[in-house]
Parts: sequence; structure tokens; C-alpha cells
Amino acid sequence: MALRKIVTVTGGNGGIGYETVKALFGSDKPYHILMGSRSLDKANAAIETLYSECPGAANTVEPVQIDLTCDESIETAFKQVEASHGHIDVLINNAGATFDIEYTDGKVSLRECFNKAYDVNVAGTNVMTATFMPLLLKSADPRLIFVAGLSAINQASESYFPTPPQPAGWPKKIDFETIGYRCSKTALNMLMLDWNHKLKADGVKVWAVGPGMLATNLGGIPEKAKAMGAKHPSIGGEFLKMVVEGERDSSTGKLVARSGVMAW
Repeated sequence: MALRKIVTVTGGNGGIGYETVKALFGSDKPYHILMGSRSLDKANAAIETLYSECPGAANTVEPVQIDLTCDESIETAFKQVEASHGHIDVLINNAGATFDIEYTDGKVSLRECFNKAYDVNVAGTNVMTATFMPLLLKSADPRLIFVAGLSAINQASESYFPTPPQPAGWPKKIDFETIGYRCSKTALNMLMLDWNHKLKADGVKVWAVGPGMLATNLGGIPEKAKAMGAKHPSIGGEFLKMVVEGERDSSTGKLVARSGVMAW
């Protein structure tokens, strides 16, 4: 019997992260999935849902508490995984946050909107990657994935979807603000390139993955996103499974989407 590959998914209890866990859980390839979540209660509830949705699945999943804004939380998770498994084969940096809607609703300042997004999406993700790297490098086929939504500058220069055109005047009233999130995810692309450069001699396959416009709870407005044409997050989960299982091995070090390699 083949050994199970150990896959760590941050933010695995909801949205694209959950759908990625679900796709791997239901795969005919052997996996043990570490579902990262800020809350163990939410992770356990998600795992209960997972087992009810995939009753015949042969793979396994366990919760791991990880808060990307807290170095101590990340270090504790590392020690837990090191003690239990000794290595991981895949790290999917999926956890992300946006505070743009909170900004437009007057709940946080513009500076807080940006700083909090970068703290989770860039700094936290980088700390997570660096902390877990000793475990990943013990794999015979290490894979490192960064989930990068709304990050492509070339695409944004041609069509700034989903933010609609704005009339002249100030201040602007933007119903679907994305700028703090967009900037942080574009920075994440550079983070991926940096890790790809540093890990070439180690044989680690590295990607940024653009899952597309999907109706997740990011920002707390899934119904609004759905009304604007966002697809079900399972589409992103299935694509991430494809990357894990080798279907984009010819495009390492790139931003990849279902349609192929994306321009930056």
C-alpha cells in the first residue's frame, strides 16, 4: 500500500481551502490532510461536514490550529506536525483575509485595511512557509503552493473586475472595494517567486495558483460575489488538487490557472 502524502492546507475549514481538502480527501490517491484553521472548533465542525459529504472516502484528515497573525501559533503547529508526522509533502498557503469591506463600512481605517491584509496574506504566509520548510524539505516530492486571487497586474490593467467604473468626483463610493486585498495578493506573487528562486537546488516545486473569481466567505459577502458571476469554490479546490497531483508540473515558478499560465 502506498504511503499517504501529507498535505497541509492553511485556512482549510472554509471556502477554497475546505474545497481543496474535500477534493484531496475524495481522491483515489492516498493523502493525510492537515486542515489548518484559526479555530479548532471550526476545523472539527468542518471535518464532521467533510465525512458526511464524502462517506466512502479512504483518505484521512486532522485539524491543526494555525493563526497566521501569531508566530507562537505557527511554531506550536510546527512542533505538533513534527512530532506526529516528521515531515509534510505539500504546503498549500491558502489562508487569506480582506478588510476592504470593513474599510468601506467604516469599521477600520485605510491604513488598518492594508496593514491587516499584508499581515495575514504576506507576512503571515511567509512566516508559515519559513517555519514549516524543514518539514517540507524532508519530502521526496516537495510541493509549495500559494493561492493568489486578483493578483495579476496585466489582467487588472485591462479589466478591473470586480470593481465597477467610478464617476468623477471625490470621495468615491465603491460598493465592491478590493484594493488592499489585491495589493497583498500581488505581493504574494513576488513571495512565491522568491521561494521558487531559493528552493531550486532543493527540488521543491513552487507555484502561485489563481483559482478564479469564486464565491467564498472572504470579506463576508459570498452572495454579492455570486451575483457578480463568482463560481462555486469547489472549482478552485479541484484545480488545486490537479496541481498537487502533477498536472501543472511543467509550469513551476509561474502563476497558473485552469486556462494555463497567467501573465503577471
